[in-house]
Amino acid sequence: MTLAGCGAEPPADTARDAVAALDAELTATALANAADPALTAALRDQIMVDPHLVQQANDDSIRPPTTPASGAIPADDIAGAVRRPAMTDALRPAPAASAACPQCAAARASLTLGALAETQGGKAGRCAATVAYSAGWANRLPGGVPLYPDARVAEAAGADGAGCALRIVSFSSAAPMQRLLDYYYTKASAAGYAAGHQADGAEHILGGKRRDGAAFLAVMRARAGGGTEVDLMAEGG
Repeated sequence: MTLAGCGAEPPADTARDAVAALDAELTATALANAADPALTAALRDQIMVDPHLVQQANDDSIRPPTTPASGAIPADDIAGAVRRPAMTDALRPAPAASAACPQCAAARASLTLGALAETQGGKAGRCAATVAYSAGWANRLPGGVPLYPDARVAEAAGADGAGCALRIVSFSSAAPMQRLLDYYYTKASAAGYAAGHQADGAEHILGGKRRDGAAFLAVMRARAGGGTEVDLMAEGG
């Protein structure tokens, strides 16, 4: 018995034929487009732009600034250009520094404002454990030892409650150290503090106490390039 399909031709590969037909069609289209000079110019030529209309495009879009943002540090005298009351105050000269300054070494070893307060012992030392850091403490110094008029605050800390009224501020000033010594000596003396002056090399300390137990301490160092760095501490007052 013979098989019915032995003499039949194999079926055509319709998928392969369809791909070949599509390829031929695309090739013919590409050749036709290449032969059309108008179409070729439209696709390949540079786009023409009207420079007067460029700035009107995307009016509502956010564009980057034309120049980088400035991160420059303000000049030291920017505050003094507006207000220099300390330069015109009648100041009393601070006493000459004594040769011994045991507090200078302790101040140099203090890495934080809280550590500086702790080295002073007494009420300030006890309150040092509860200090909180915020620039706002610089505005809460007692009237007898205020912030210097052109002070640039770097850090501030303080503690209130539980018998504490501690304020510690680290700042810099464009004024020379002698001006700051005279300023704080004059202010503190007027507020009833008995102030003294100690020095160890380039580091100076002005400090004093009042009969009601209030005390203050100002650690000063000359700053490279001019001006003075100050760590000012006040307890009570």
